[in-house]
Amino acid sequence: MVADFAGPDRPGVDDPGRGRRIGIDVGSVRIGVASSDPDGILATPVETVPRSKERGPDAPDIRRIVDIVTEYEAVEVIVGLPQTLRGEPGKAAKLARDFAGRLRRRMTGIPVRMADERFTTVTAARALRESGVSARGARPVIDQAAAVAILQGWLDERSAVVNVAEDGKPEDGR
Repeated sequence: MVADFAGPDRPGVDDPGRGRRIGIDVGSVRIGVASSDPDGILATPVETVPRSKERGPDAPDIRRIVDIVTEYEAVEVIVGLPQTLRGEPGKAAKLARDFAGRLRRRMTGIPVRMADERFTTVTAARALRESGVSARGARPVIDQAAAVAILQGWLDERSAVVNVAEDGKPEDGR
């Protein structure tokens, strides 16, 4: 199973250019959604979508994500790919890949990418706890914060890649 596992995508070669991106944290119960500004600099939370028991490309959760992508006029969708610390897939990675595949079948013309999301949910939960948000009822907010972390990581990496492509040098000028 590990040999067939494709790792996360990387920003760069086929970048769609300026425009909003949508970040998605796929869970077994909820899906956290975030969006970027049109310049792809800052990720912000959008909403938490309940997971549907249906698994087809026309399931209610897929339809809602497609509606958000359309509403935000997104140029790219980034789905978090949970991996083990050794970079191997687990049950959650299969869940995310299956969801991304169904999303790709439903949305043609908009790339759906997979981004490494190790620690995003843990980091989001810790940050919210430290800011005084109680754990009770915080799961939907944690899912959105995890989506923000996934998308912000992608945007930061994309910015570095795009800046190198534009001037031939990394941002630090080396």
